[in-house]
Amino acid sequence: MSAVLALLASVLWGTSDFLGGSVSRRLRAVQVLAVSQVLSALVLLVVLAASGHLSHVPDGNWIGWSVLAGVTWAAAMGALYTALAIGTMGVVAPIASCGMLVPFVISVAGGERPATLQVLGAALAVLGVVATAGPDVTAAKEGQGRAITLALIAAVLFGVEIYALARGSEVSVPGSLLGMRLSSVVVVLAVALAKRRQSPPVVRGDLPPLLGLGVLDLAATAAYAVASSSGLVSVVAVLASLYPAVTLLLARRFHGERLSGVQSGGVVVVLVGAAFCALG
Repeated sequence: MSAVLALLASVLWGTSDFLGGSVSRRLRAVQVLAVSQVLSALVLLVVLAASGHLSHVPDGNWIGWSVLAGVTWAAAMGALYTALAIGTMGVVAPIASCGMLVPFVISVAGGERPATLQVLGAALAVLGVVATAGPDVTAAKEGQGRAITLALIAAVLFGVEIYALARGSEVSVPGSLLGMRLSSVVVVLAVALAKRRQSPPVVRGDLPPLLGLGVLDLAATAAYAVASSSGLVSVVAVLASLYPAVTLLLARRFHGERLSGVQSGGVVVVLVGAAFCALG
């Protein structure tokens, strides 16, 4: 079940990344984050209140982990949406997904022992990501340089975020989700207010996709939180980081993006690695 939930998180995150990158081509990334996070935080509060979780949050160190997850997530998403808006989605998303290495290494160093097939799968997934992005790493002359740099920054921050969320979810999944969402709202709202004079207006027509984006990201985060609380973080993190394949397919369908043979082969290798992780 943890593998299924982690893969579901990948599908939802891949879809939200595509939607966020598309909206960020008209609005500033910080606007997209601020509005979508406020809307998703309201949705989460309603769901937790209706289910009674707000009155039964356990004590523990999940608060610090959830705040760390929220702050690093906000910074990572700002870098990612900017990169998606100015670069090729099929290149940016795979680079950003390399953040899965952070929780994988930390978890293994901390005592987790994934099966040999799972380790092989993780290695293949990383190689597939490199192959997908590789042909464009030196394409600064084509405007990819800044996008790739931002994607690398996002990767590191995402790695810290998903590890922190996994640690907090060991104690309380609802509490960690709420703490992460509220702390990220504080960060993105502060930045959005500071840059409001430099930003185009958010009109009524922007609200539906921003709400959809926020709900998709919230659902993906919840799926990952539950998966990481019941499975090996080292494996779950890899399976939940395969969303670039979804972003790639949506970018090809709606934006007409095309990848080289090497990049397409990289996507296949990523999927094979995911299968090994799940079977192991």
